[in-house]
Amino acid sequence: MSSSSPFVPDDFDPPLELALPEFRLVPLGPQHNESDHAAWMASIPHIQATPGLESWGWPPAEGMTLEANRADLERHARDFVERVGFTYTVLRPGTSEVIGCLYIYPVKEGRGDGGGDAQVRSWVRADVAELDGPLYAAVSRWLAERWPFERPIYAERPGAGG
Repeated sequence: MSSSSPFVPDDFDPPLELALPEFRLVPLGPQHNESDHAAWMASIPHIQATPGLESWGWPPAEGMTLEANRADLERHARDFVERVGFTYTVLRPGTSEVIGCLYIYPVKEGRGDGGGDAQVRSWVRADVAELDGPLYAAVSRWLAERWPFERPIYAERPGAGG
């Protein structure tokens, strides 16, 4: 990030887990490659229609190779270590099965952010679409309770509360 201020304060320790009965969030990394790739490849139209992701340009309609996905996961893992962005995989509890993803990144300049200090996006696989609202509600609470942001931008989910 080229801004003069860091994305998160130097004394902030990013959480390494959010565990709930419906799902568990842990930092995304290359160890999740096969399950992550399978999760989003099977749900491209669903993810592209998810609130906050409609105009993001990801995932690509044509998909991508497993190798390209691994490079993407390695970049997200580097961002986490460098504290310039935080990506979490959403796992089915008690397993390493990827059922979604959460991205917490700086707001990009000129995107009509309305003064937000973090851009938050998430998706779940089409076959567990009913978890989108609970994930939104849990992440919204987590952001308020555990993260240093005052105005995160996170597209609301119909009927999710928050």
